[in-house]
Amino acid sequence: MRAREIRALGDLAGAGLGGVAARIQDLHEGIADRVFSEVGPASAPVRAAHDGIAGAVYASVAAALTAGGRAAGAIAATRAEDDGGSVDEAPRGRVAQAILNAWCGDELDRSGSPLALVMTIRADGEAVPLEPDAMAEAHPDATGRVAVFLHGLSETEGAWSYKSSAHYGRPGVTFGRRLRDDLFYTPVYVRYNTGLRVHDNGIRLDELLTELTELWPVPVEELLLVGHSMGGLVIRSALAQSEADWPTLVRDTVTLGSPHLGAPLERGAEYAARTLGRWRETRAVAAVIDARSGGIKDLRRGTLLAGGHRPVPLHEGARHFVVLATVAPRTESLLADLLGDGLVRPDSACGDTGDDGRMAFPDEHVRRLPRLHHFDLLNHPQVYDCLLDWLSDREQAEPA
Repeated sequence: MRAREIRALGDLAGAGLGGVAARIQDLHEGIADRVFSEVGPASAPVRAAHDGIAGAVYASVAAALTAGGRAAGAIAATRAEDDGGSVDEAPRGRVAQAILNAWCGDELDRSGSPLALVMTIRADGEAVPLEPDAMAEAHPDATGRVAVFLHGLSETEGAWSYKSSAHYGRPGVTFGRRLRDDLFYTPVYVRYNTGLRVHDNGIRLDELLTELTELWPVPVEELLLVGHSMGGLVIRSALAQSEADWPTLVRDTVTLGSPHLGAPLERGAEYAARTLGRWRETRAVAAVIDARSGGIKDLRRGTLLAGGHRPVPLHEGARHFVVLATVAPRTESLLADLLGDGLVRPDSACGDTGDDGRMAFPDEHVRRLPRLHHFDLLNHPQVYDCLLDWLSDREQAEPA
């Protein structure tokens, strides 16, 4: 597998270098076009020679860079010890692969690249096969309460232990581990390709949870679904599209800083690409910005389903909770509304749409935490206290 990944990286590097040459050519031609247009018809002979020479040079450079990247990957692959290892064996490799998939994971998936992430259940950094024995081995103390955690854009399941040592005095402490100790939930961590469209990941999560509930070592009594950022959108998409039985087991969902109504950063990227694309000189820059994945583009409006953006109600039969953060010292302030957690604004995180009722989160199901940023939501003690309060309240109201 390692040799295949190295060769794929070489191919990707070659394509990227060739694309850089093409973008530089677009910029060059845009500037030259404006200059020749200002000179007028008298520049026609010079322009013809310029265009011919420049086109040939850029074509040669692009071909050489593309071939060079692929050749380097092929040479490195032949020298690599193909011992069945993979880039995700090392923490830094996992993070790098997750970031790569966030930017172009949809293209990697379409091309069948070995670098494309597949949605899998993970335990101790390794994929757990969807087989009864493997599931039982990975979850030896499985209970009927299952808490499924989905990370956000460019993250892996390792993100759930963010600042564990600082918060709890030891590494590896997560919400899932604490819920196991306090309320007997068995945590299940999912890794997925965040560059895919949200609705595609929703379909894959539907399939994964269908198999999980069928192969779980003990009968599943209830599901708790927790999503950070994009993960919350994928959960809602899976619930909206599923025709399986597992949604009837969902008692609670929790979204942590999920952009239900869209993310300002992606809106800015879309606006920049559209604006820069109007001029020949800046179309190359627009093309680079517009090359971001479909998953990122879905964050512009929080799109959950295929066929364009449309409202999607919350799944009936379950309670839905929201934890949102703001970097401001006060949650109820203009500064908090403007800055949010640094990436997602409060109105988007809690689905505050006005009068249409699309995101009917009850007020008591929304917690706003000051002086925290987007990634603090992954593992901060204050966030866990919110989860524990909500889940404990239900347990007291409905004793087992």
